[in-house]
Amino acid sequence: MAVNWSGSALMIVPTYNECENIERLVTRLRALPGNVHVLIVDDASPDGTGALADGLAAHDPGVHVIHRAGKLGLGTAYKAGFAYGLAAGYQYLCTMDADFSHSPEALHDLLATAGHGYDLVIGSRYAPGGNVVGSTWPRKLVSYSANWLAHTFLGIDARDCTAGFRCYRRQVLETIDLDAIFSSGYSFLIEMIFHCQRAGFRIGETPITFVNRTEGASKISKSEIYKALYTIVRLRTRALPWEQLIGFYQRHRARRSELPE
Repeated sequence: MAVNWSGSALMIVPTYNECENIERLVTRLRALPGNVHVLIVDDASPDGTGALADGLAAHDPGVHVIHRAGKLGLGTAYKAGFAYGLAAGYQYLCTMDADFSHSPEALHDLLATAGHGYDLVIGSRYAPGGNVVGSTWPRKLVSYSANWLAHTFLGIDARDCTAGFRCYRRQVLETIDLDAIFSSGYSFLIEMIFHCQRAGFRIGETPITFVNRTEGASKISKSEIYKALYTIVRLRTRALPWEQLIGFYQRHRARRSELPE
């Protein structure tokens, strides 16, 4: 049975220097059916993003803002957003980038898929029907490589392990020990899906078209790439015995072979 998410879904949007995008993004999110609320987690953006967010919140009770002291990392922004959403009683806690690489209107598909019994739903570039537009070959290579490593060395089944466009049921975030997740940057996304799969939660993917940002600067640095690689090695060596990895990999290959071309 389809879920009625009216008033029960919170979209968490971490921001750092997103003044070109934040007002348009919030406007489109708030125009969606189902009264989706928005939480902006701003890391003291020097371009005034935080002040713009405050202005939006002052005129709309469905918009909320958390101000942080500085640029503290994507993973910790998600944690702050999750803590806020759980305390406020939201049933579906979603995340997305602020740069329109994820279409706000695609959130409907994520929530609808969650309504079919999935605990974590990923807006996936690599699911059948997904696409990437405007991304450079080096960035595509980094994305493909990170996903291949996550599949091969961690046994993660989801095609798009590094996607930030997600919808979590609150039970997931109440079950997983978020304080134990070490990663603070984009590698947080890999570590979260790793723990979700190990905990037995049902993970689904809906295809999206990922559009490389047209306003503002990318936040992905070389250090974030190194951190992602370190996260995969750390999870592999500390949390996953070889025997379990082999079993995950065999099941992953079997599932992929059953999928239509």
